[in-house]
Amino acid sequence: MSEFLEEDGISFTPGKIQVTEPMSVPALLRRLGEETPKRVIIERKSTFSNQWVSVTFGQFINEIREVACGLIASGIKPGDKIAIMAHTSYEWSLFDFAIQFAGAHAIPIYETSSTEQAKWIISDAGIKAAFVENSSLKAVLDPLVDKVKGFKTIWVIADDAQGKLTKLGSGVDDSIIDTRIDAIRADDLWTIIYTSGTTGRPKGVELTHRNVLHVVMNGCTHSGLIKIISIKGSRTVLFLPMAHVFARFINLVAFFGSSVIGYIPDTRNLVSDMQTFKPTFVLAVPRVFEKIYNAADAKAGSGLKLRTFRKFARVAINYSRALDTPEGPSKALTLQRQLGDKLVYSTIRELMGGRLKYAISGGAPLGERLGHFFRGSGLTVFEGYGLTETSAPTTVNRPDKIKIGSVGAAYPGCYVKVDDDGEILVKGDHIFKRYFNNPKATEEAFTEDGWFKTGDIGRIDDEEYVWITGRKKELIVTAGGKNVAPAELEDRLRGHPLISQVVVVGDQKPFIGALITLDSDALPQWLTNHGFDPMPLSQAISDPQVLAAIDRAIKRTNTHVSRAESIRKFVILPSDFTIENGYLTPSLKVRRNQVLQDFAYAIEDIYGPEKK
Repeated sequence: MSEFLEEDGISFTPGKIQVTEPMSVPALLRRLGEETPKRVIIERKSTFSNQWVSVTFGQFINEIREVACGLIASGIKPGDKIAIMAHTSYEWSLFDFAIQFAGAHAIPIYETSSTEQAKWIISDAGIKAAFVENSSLKAVLDPLVDKVKGFKTIWVIADDAQGKLTKLGSGVDDSIIDTRIDAIRADDLWTIIYTSGTTGRPKGVELTHRNVLHVVMNGCTHSGLIKIISIKGSRTVLFLPMAHVFARFINLVAFFGSSVIGYIPDTRNLVSDMQTFKPTFVLAVPRVFEKIYNAADAKAGSGLKLRTFRKFARVAINYSRALDTPEGPSKALTLQRQLGDKLVYSTIRELMGGRLKYAISGGAPLGERLGHFFRGSGLTVFEGYGLTETSAPTTVNRPDKIKIGSVGAAYPGCYVKVDDDGEILVKGDHIFKRYFNNPKATEEAFTEDGWFKTGDIGRIDDEEYVWITGRKKELIVTAGGKNVAPAELEDRLRGHPLISQVVVVGDQKPFIGALITLDSDALPQWLTNHGFDPMPLSQAISDPQVLAAIDRAIKRTNTHVSRAESIRKFVILPSDFTIENGYLTPSLKVRRNQVLQDFAYAIEDIYGPEKK
């Protein structure tokens, strides 16, 4: 692909490793296990205590092979597709690789999916069997057994699926596994991941072994990224859904990059589990970092403690911004930052285990101010960018090349450019093969010369950093003809402690408005901090003091955009957006079209009824 380097405006970081035909995910895992069988790769939470128990590569591979033998004994053939429907866990990882060792394909289904949503994936992909976490999720899939063509078997993880399959496979010749692995080629199918579907029915993204290995192996050997994921002593916890490509990519990165990984199925235990596991880096979506900051702000209470926290929050932001200037932070600012570390920042880091130094954020923009706060307080958050179709990463900031607010330069071995209309285009061995059973969508996804059209708009600066400004389909065109990217306004507002979600509206309207939901978890502490009596969410959405606080946040946000792009009116909705009520996808993206449809009455409150 060196010919692309001659084009203008392309961000490209060369990759050292070329994936060759015999390479595959199970072949790589098998080789690593054989080379370093005594290396601890996983720490698993004990079911009997609060301790993390070490699992070596040899132990893990042995368990994988035992389950794979059980799958073979049950009749699983090379090329079969098996679903996994469970929270992120040791077992998710184990069964994922066991399926691959048996020559089959693991197809994720979000644990929040309904029977109807699961039916689409099972029928479209031709899934033969499924692993489910417990009896509740079995009940979701039970109506589909023998009703969807070819779907016959459900194994329940909580009902000792591992033990039963291990026993079943005890008589299988173990060499069959190696024969099946050796038959896999780099361009063969690795998995199908169904997109979250913010609009329309989810599409099945076909990813090959070459796609995922290209980003796994080149990331782990890149000089800048080694400091995060491959340095001695690196540890991470995985709590993002493994139904998403980002989590499965990171799982492979940890194994290949020599990190120790732990799994957190229940994010309600996230803080306590991080304190005991003590990760050195984590992967998360921006909402996690927003909640960490807002929780710290809320816990500061009121009066002197709150003023102290906010003072040193500003110090952290100013210190981080100064790092990007030729002269660097002044001596006075450096001293302030050191004092802030003793009074504020160290406490935040201790909440996350005390060893956390790096974080990688993806899925949505983090926000420049929040990025500077965390770097200034001793936790550098490296924003990255990618999609399911790009096997997770396409761009990323790293220790040797970072601009806060950007999504970084091209990931090793990836090419990025901007089309004439501002759309981000990408190319490389990490780009998906096709949409499963959907040639029309596949054709529409690529330019004539083979670049994948991401649907995101942005720019590439003179130093090859990529900046994302919004989704192409979400661009708002006001009645006055002004193009407005809602993401910048929404991202800034979500940083306020009271605000959970924001949907900016105004397409073909005279001005920009906003639909806002309140964070019910943060509301009680905010009321206490400001000396207000407790009140339920139903009362807070119309409370004058709450409305005034949201209005002030909007005015601050408006200072960053032109008057034509500024929010003039807003409405607070009666409830938050959740996965359960259908307004968030399982990867926590807002289903914008659904919100606009169901809350048309609220938009009417902003603009008045449509004239007939």
